[in-house]
Amino acid sequence: MLQERDPSIDDFRNELETKTGIRDPAAQPSKPSQPVDEATAATVNPTADRSDKIQETEARLDPPATLEMKKSSAPIGMVTIDADTGPVVARSGPPNTPAPPADRGGGGGGGGGNGPVFHKRLGPIDFGASLKTGLAVVRKNLAIVMLFTIATNVLVLAIPVYLFQISDRVLTSRSTDTLIMLTVVIIGAVVLQAMFDAIRRFILMRTAVEVAAQLGAPILSAAARASLHSNGREYQTLGDLQQLRSFLVSGTLLSFLDAPLAPLFLLVVLLIHFHLGAIVVCSAFLLLVIALMNQRATEKSFGEANTHLSKANLHLDSMSRNSQIINALAMIPEAVRIWGKDTANSLRAQVIAQDRNIAFASLSKMVRMLTQVTMLGWGAHLAIAGELTGGMVIGASIIAGRALAPIEGAIEGWNQFVQSRAAYGRIAALLQASPLNFERLNLPRPEGRLDVERLLFVPQGTKRVVLNGIGFTLEPGESLAIIGNSGAGKTTLGKMLVGSILPTSGNVRLDLMDLRNWDQRQFGENIGYLPQDVQLFPASIKANIARMRDDATDAQIYEAASLADVHEMIATLPHGYETFVAADGAPLSGGQKQRIALARAFFGNPRMVVLDEPNSNLDAAGDVALERALTHAKKNKITVVTITQRPALLKHVDKILLLVNGTVALFGAREDVLKALAQRGLSIEGGAFGHQIT
Repeated sequence: MLQERDPSIDDFRNELETKTGIRDPAAQPSKPSQPVDEATAATVNPTADRSDKIQETEARLDPPATLEMKKSSAPIGMVTIDADTGPVVARSGPPNTPAPPADRGGGGGGGGGNGPVFHKRLGPIDFGASLKTGLAVVRKNLAIVMLFTIATNVLVLAIPVYLFQISDRVLTSRSTDTLIMLTVVIIGAVVLQAMFDAIRRFILMRTAVEVAAQLGAPILSAAARASLHSNGREYQTLGDLQQLRSFLVSGTLLSFLDAPLAPLFLLVVLLIHFHLGAIVVCSAFLLLVIALMNQRATEKSFGEANTHLSKANLHLDSMSRNSQIINALAMIPEAVRIWGKDTANSLRAQVIAQDRNIAFASLSKMVRMLTQVTMLGWGAHLAIAGELTGGMVIGASIIAGRALAPIEGAIEGWNQFVQSRAAYGRIAALLQASPLNFERLNLPRPEGRLDVERLLFVPQGTKRVVLNGIGFTLEPGESLAIIGNSGAGKTTLGKMLVGSILPTSGNVRLDLMDLRNWDQRQFGENIGYLPQDVQLFPASIKANIARMRDDATDAQIYEAASLADVHEMIATLPHGYETFVAADGAPLSGGQKQRIALARAFFGNPRMVVLDEPNSNLDAAGDVALERALTHAKKNKITVVTITQRPALLKHVDKILLLVNGTVALFGAREDVLKALAQRGLSIEGGAFGHQIT
């Protein structure tokens, strides 16, 4: 449909040209347009066949050329780019600012003149790139840390060298000057070692913070999107991020970093004496075997412990959300029992895994200590034979301990390593599989046409058909009431209309575009939704109405409150729009919460609003306000879908859809449906159907 030019844009352009003296070429009178071809006429003809519209629109949405940025005279807050449909103006200003209408004047010698302002291709929210960025930060910093690790481990040799020199030179020469010089050098080496060790720990700590900063927001965004199709367990991936942070600053990671330098110490021991080196090599091999045995013995149990712990955390979240019901119905023992069952299973599996891990860690410690004893004993034998000095024996023992310590530390921290590796796997899977990664089109502001085509919905893991063959069409500005008995699938259909649930098959289209192909941010800005279970955020009423957006203006908030007819109710509160709402909705009543949520649904002047039982908690005054809100929506050409079982709202809708067992029993104009119900001897009285509809 053709849109009229917003006069405010023209006024702003004229004022800008007067002040700057710069003329906007886009505002110059255009040349007469060429005759409109049949395809273009079909696009703008509102009476054209809907299937032809869909085919042509989809053809428009498949640009054959890559979009290219160029400089152009465009209104302030706009970015003009080239696309397959000609110059395209994309919003870069405040949210919900309508794009300027298309220039229908045509121009040049092209057939049909300038096409309508249509779309630009939005880059996806590339969570994969965020993950790669985080990994790049870790790799770069670990490379720096590895340099300091090498320096630290080389400086560790200062103490054995000090022992060598004291035993072989100072004690034999009795030179105080040599002793002082050696002591000063070794003290300097020890200080440097401490500094390098502190620096690498500082770097690892900042690396952990950087990883959290890089991945925190993408993980939360991807989890919020993925939770639509699950029980919300994806939110626990934030706990996985905390696990990664803990691992990056742990001693276990330092042990893994020190492990590659173990061969250096083994080589030093071999240079001291082959026999001592052979003892250390055999011990290192034995410790590696113990580490592999530890991994095989504990992997399954640790996995089971983590699985049960995740279930327990889900129950804990459920208890937090339903604390009022749990207390009111005395369900605390049952809730604790369910949580305790999974917690006990987690602890049981963890105890088994930890017992085995402790056993192998103790075994590795025993091997290391026996290695020290063996080296000292055999070294003493070699010293008696005159092949080594006493200082060399003690120094070799210290170096051997340093060579075996990283392996022992890795065994002790193996549990943390396994958990961190699993946590990274879950984070990578969530980010790489997120539907927000895929590219979407930024379409013009929708007019509100709603097409529902052959919807079928079967919940995952079940065979029960909730919705079957649902189909209807609403023109922009039309209103629909969905009625039916409890369990008919009304709420499920409402969630499907706003994209909260994806159909098993079929399509929901807003302005002929499937909801799955809308950019999620743009789609959310142009619809409103009032769920059956109203939840407000712990923030002010102002922030709740504004959907927690920092860039929302007071005018937008007031407009939404006025459109929902809740301004007077908010004005009666002690702090008005600044009244703080707790997580449980206090100090608002159920009806007040519902009316605030209604204003939130109308925020931003959406083109389509879905209201699920909007008057379930309202009193008489609230019902009157809701009816006025529906009248306001009608005047503003907002497409409204209302799910209700009360007859009072039916007089404010254009069409009625009757759902029976997930199928459409009746659909049509309000008077026609009410007449058909009356002819069948059915009525809507007392807020529900008086008879069972079959």
